[in-house]
Amino acid sequence: MRLAIVLLLASIGAAAAPHHLSKNDLAPGYGELEFVLPSIGSYKLPGLGQAADSEVVTSRDEQVNLYDLMGDKFTLLSFIYTQCSDVNGCPLASFVLSKVQDRVLSDEILKDYVRLVSISFDPVNDTPEVLENYAANFRKPGFDWRFVTANTPEDMAAVLNSYDQFVIRDYDDQGNFLGSISHMLRVYLIDHNHEIRNIYSVSYLHPDTIMNDIRTIVAGATADIHQDQSLRKDNEHQEN
Repeated sequence: MRLAIVLLLASIGAAAAPHHLSKNDLAPGYGELEFVLPSIGSYKLPGLGQAADSEVVTSRDEQVNLYDLMGDKFTLLSFIYTQCSDVNGCPLASFVLSKVQDRVLSDEILKDYVRLVSISFDPVNDTPEVLENYAANFRKPGFDWRFVTANTPEDMAAVLNSYDQFVIRDYDDQGNFLGSISHMLRVYLIDHNHEIRNIYSVSYLHPDTIMNDIRTIVAGATADIHQDQSLRKDNEHQEN
């Protein structure tokens, strides 16, 4: 099983979907999008609440806060663990985000405004060193994709609770840990004000959809900035 996971990660890190499974076995995010997306800016993504802040440790063993990592960028936040063997679980999230990374890198406008953050909810096994090795399968030079975890399981429980994440370690009848963790796959799109704008599950996690949403909220943010600037100029003119 360990060898199979390593081979799977290698194929995903090379931005290629697993070929040993049939199309029916794979989540939509591995293939071509099967519907036409709405035009960029033609729809709204209302806020879904404020993203939670928390202290985390990076794959380079740095103590930081999530808000510091997000900064004023548009962030895709995913929850993973490196030993996940469910091809439609954590490997899917990392595969889709790697595709988003490629597209953002090739976009002169977006590349300085989008950041990826992957949080491991298995701090016991996913040490900073393990996370850094895992990150090497996906992160490309020149792109800011952070891999982080919590200092302790207790700290991680607080992070998971703040994002309404369901995570349960799997045990056999004798109480032995099986090495797997049951969880809900969720990826959060967070804007420059740390507000959650969309939450993607397995069925909706696709690079095309994510890029469309990113471009939509970036366009909206730019329009708001221009509107604020115009209002300030009008007020200054009236005062003078």
